[in-house]
Amino acid sequence: MISPWIARTLLLLVMLLPSMAMAQTSWAAQVEARQDPPWAERLKARLALLDAGFKGEIGVHVRELGSGARFGWRDDEYWYLASLVKVPVAIELLSRIEAGEMSLQDRLTLARSDYVDGAGTTNWAAPGSGLPLSQLLESMLTMSDNTASDMLIRHLGLESVNRRARQLAPAGGLGPITSLVDVRRHAYANLHPDAFSLSGLDFIELRKRRGDGERVAWLRERLELEPQDLLLPSVDDAFHLYYATDLNSGRLDAFADGLEMLAEGQALGAWGTGEMLAVMARTSSGERRLRAGLGRDIRLAHKTGTQHRQVCDAGIATQGQGDDARRVVIVACVRGELDLARNEQIVAAIGRAVREAGVFEDAR
Repeated sequence: MISPWIARTLLLLVMLLPSMAMAQTSWAAQVEARQDPPWAERLKARLALLDAGFKGEIGVHVRELGSGARFGWRDDEYWYLASLVKVPVAIELLSRIEAGEMSLQDRLTLARSDYVDGAGTTNWAAPGSGLPLSQLLESMLTMSDNTASDMLIRHLGLESVNRRARQLAPAGGLGPITSLVDVRRHAYANLHPDAFSLSGLDFIELRKRRGDGERVAWLRERLELEPQDLLLPSVDDAFHLYYATDLNSGRLDAFADGLEMLAEGQALGAWGTGEMLAVMARTSSGERRLRAGLGRDIRLAHKTGTQHRQVCDAGIATQGQGDDARRVVIVACVRGELDLARNEQIVAAIGRAVREAGVFEDAR
């Protein structure tokens, strides 16, 4: 005679067997899904050689669209993203246009307070000029124009930009985005807090000074400081301390999530997705980076980022046409090396490593 307790236990086991089997199948599927793609070891070997011959650090995330197969090299660490943060700004703008709140033909008035040092043509315009959103978007993405970026951030609202960024990445994946002029203020405030009072035009003047010593001297004169007033001895030290914060920073795998959403039409509607990718494909600020390494037969819709000892390039690379097209998200950053040309050379080598590892041969 089987006791009621044993009978009940046996009955529960029988009832649980199907769900246990399903759980085991689900677990096995997850393990299989997490297995490295066939090109991962080849890419890992190539990146290891690059890393060994580079004085700085490299970070890479590569993801096949469609299969979801991925590989990362220090991609779960926080990296300063520099102008890659302009991607969420552009997505917020195009989303508002799709919602009918504004139009690409709308114009913003350029104020003296908008000017920021950096590349692009917006600084050539006179104060009071009315610049269309289409022009500002193009300049921000293709030339990494900081003045155009800050005009758009002012128009959209920094809170809205950061909300959009959080929607494009997992929780904790991206740190707070600031205006581009505030990047400079936060960095130079590590030398002296009065740097927060500097304007964009001040930073344009500061950039004309060559070398660390000349810039520190200009800052002391502009803020009327004595040598002992400085908290750190150099601009290099100031940026090193700034990079230790989470401002305008994030994980490379998290940034890749946003690019995947963009590529798959999940970040914007059909019109916005097409417009964004078309503008990114016209980027001219990174000819010596990923594009140089990937080769001419691979199309790249991307955004670059550059700051003191930091260089990034990230986008959607496509080989082929139509149903046979192979699409891959690539996010690459390097940090630590002062020489910009050397940094760009390493990013180009990362692109070449991705290609030679066979990522595009295996991606479907």
